[in-house]
Amino acid sequence: MKLNHQLLQINRNFLICFIASATLSAIAAQLLSDYDNYLNTTITIIIGYIVYFGIFSSLFYWDNIDRYRGMKSNLIKKELFALISSFGLGEIVYLGIRWPTLFYFLEIGIEPYIASIISEVIATGFYMASVTIFLRKTRTF
Repeated sequence: MKLNHQLLQINRNFLICFIASATLSAIAAQLLSDYDNYLNTTITIIIGYIVYFGIFSSLFYWDNIDRYRGMKSNLIKKELFALISSFGLGEIVYLGIRWPTLFYFLEIGIEPYIASIISEVIATGFYMASVTIFLRKTRTF
């Protein structure tokens, strides 16, 4: 029961962060439309990361503060290592898809805010699939 609750919290947090990050990334991409496409792509993705991880880490901390207070430190380290490894692998996949797709969409002349949203959705889909597979393989959740 607690495991399902934690997964729901992570999914809720992800959705909140995804919406905030995608929205602000789209705004940034549009505002940076006068810059070279490689700069627009890079800065837009950096802004998305700052927004996403700033919000996600705060929400994750507040959702799990009581849970981690009652756990032994070696279990906390083991769980956090599995989460960070899984999310880290997902970030490699995400960035490997997000940067080239956003750059390509900008190069072919798609409006920057639309290019950012489409690129974000594609990269996030692959990110979620890779994290889910890795978490299941490591039996974290």
